[in-house]
Amino acid sequence: MAKKKIADRQDDVKEMFAAMQEIEKIKGIPVDVLLENIQRSIEKACKSYYNNEDVVFHVDAEAGVFEAFIRKTVVDDVTDPNREIDINEAREYDVRAGIGEKVRVPIDTKKLGRISVQNARSVIRQGIRDKEREITLDEFREKSREIVTALVENIDPETGNATIRIGRSIATLPKSEQVGISDLKEGDSVKVYIAEVRENDPTKKKSRGPRAVISRTSVDFVKRLFELEVPEISDGTVEIKAVAREAGSRTKIAVISHNPNVDCVGACIGTRGIRVARIVDELGGEKIDIIEYKEDKAEFIAAALSPANVVSVVFNGIVQENDETDGRDQKEGKEEWRVTVPDSQLSLAIGNRGQNARLAARLTGCKIDIRPESGNYGSDEDEAEEDIIAPDTDTADLNAEETAADIIAEDNDNDSEQIVELDEDGAAPQETDGAEEIPEE
Repeated sequence: MAKKKIADRQDDVKEMFAAMQEIEKIKGIPVDVLLENIQRSIEKACKSYYNNEDVVFHVDAEAGVFEAFIRKTVVDDVTDPNREIDINEAREYDVRAGIGEKVRVPIDTKKLGRISVQNARSVIRQGIRDKEREITLDEFREKSREIVTALVENIDPETGNATIRIGRSIATLPKSEQVGISDLKEGDSVKVYIAEVRENDPTKKKSRGPRAVISRTSVDFVKRLFELEVPEISDGTVEIKAVAREAGSRTKIAVISHNPNVDCVGACIGTRGIRVARIVDELGGEKIDIIEYKEDKAEFIAAALSPANVVSVVFNGIVQENDETDGRDQKEGKEEWRVTVPDSQLSLAIGNRGQNARLAARLTGCKIDIRPESGNYGSDEDEAEEDIIAPDTDTADLNAEETAADIIAEDNDNDSEQIVELDEDGAAPQETDGAEEIPEE
């Protein structure tokens, strides 16, 4: 009977090591870490069941050995059987045991009691979850501010949100972030930008894990695409100075060459336009204007308004405007420049719904006041007295046929980001109010 119990125990240990090796293979958690969690759980169970946490282990993963012992003090008269042992019984475990010494008594984990075992399982599960989060966080830290290729696992037929796998982690790519992608299907590969990895915020009760900000609408996504596609950018010969973007529609990018023999715009376009064409394809046909950066602000503004031709650019002073981004009403100065364009180029300079002027303002960081060369805005003299402000939104109701005395584009970049959870257990997270976290089990 004793031999059968020993054989059964050895089989249990082998199964345990086999399970740990499988977990290491699937989830990347080393066997040593799993063993530490098991040992900690047994210590907790012994403290609960025996009121004695003086536990030692003999572990040999290669040989498949896992033994747990509780240490008791050898005495003549036992008053606390959980911590003390009679000398005669002690010598069954160690023939040299003496009074006052400690002996190791084997623990049968199956006799620790139902509650103690449940608590031990909770410790093991929590330890595994903590290690998975740590691995996930490290994995995403390495990829922070980089473009990664994710695998689409499924598509929500109602919302269009895609569940994607990045390494060992599961995240959600909302429909709003699927810019440049059409007919996304299960099994497809999609490029996403890891904008930021945020630690758990202990001050927020609902914040339960690290979060990753992934995006395809960020200006940095376009910037990284150029860095990957254009060797002159990756090696520092050509530098990206500024990017302004309205995702899915148009991007303006300003570049400068640090080598007089290298044409920065030509390098970005590539032979027969092949480099920029690949980026445009990735963005689903989004238009891209590549502009040479100029230190002279007037020249830079003129270039930023391309494809329109500019007659003159004149500094118009500093405009004070409110900045409430930090919750306080502060006055902040911004340069305003008056741009004169040929009458025939006015609509081109403004762009559809003010987009060209708006992107130029973002790119240069200035307010831009666009006026026609003749000063004649239309046949209605009353309309010529009015000002029209082109707000920085996609819904601005401004087009080239509207008449105005001033057409001003403001710099106010509102690129969107999507916060998604770094979910390690394979469960697809649900869309929330923009912030999703690793759920507790």
